[in-house]
Amino acid sequence: MAGVNDNINKTVQNNRAKIEEHIRQILSLIGEDVGRDALKDTPARVTDMFEEIFAGYEVDPREALGEPLDEIHNDLVIVKDIVYYSQCEHHMAPFFGKVHIGYIPSGKIAGLGKFVRLVEAVTRRLQVQERVTSQIADAIEEVLHPEGIMVVVEGEHLCMCARGVKKPGSKAVTSAVRGSFRTDAAQRAEFLSLI
Repeated sequence: MAGVNDNINKTVQNNRAKIEEHIRQILSLIGEDVGRDALKDTPARVTDMFEEIFAGYEVDPREALGEPLDEIHNDLVIVKDIVYYSQCEHHMAPFFGKVHIGYIPSGKIAGLGKFVRLVEAVTRRLQVQERVTSQIADAIEEVLHPEGIMVVVEGEHLCMCARGVKKPGSKAVTSAVRGSFRTDAAQRAEFLSLI
């Protein structure tokens, strides 16, 4: 199965000429000379970037987890420090950080690399951090049906650091809690201590 890194956004690819023309117009509208040497290839480069950073639209997050594997393992599984990059849907400014996933299997597991593919499928699109967190937890719940899931996402948002309130270094932290993690404080504490 191809991963998000192997995919491009085919909608962007199919609309290259239109997107490049719109980028050219935006550059002109902000006062740039689109004919100067440094900007001549910028519309094509931006379109190439869009194909890559919006590749998540081409992948169903549940399919990114692949076919579950039968495995009897009833203890906590954690995949942490998964670095992600996304785009804020409010300003189209980047946000980035780390995702930490913990789950307690109930007879089904996924290969550890599949969680990275899941994070990329969810984050390589216009997003808000709260939705990223919920979509990751929901996909794991739908595919693996674990006893419990906890997802913590840390994010630094350029829409908050480089513009607006201009507070570099500030981070948002969101969590999604499902199943036994919701009712078992010891499970939550173990997960949080390990991440």
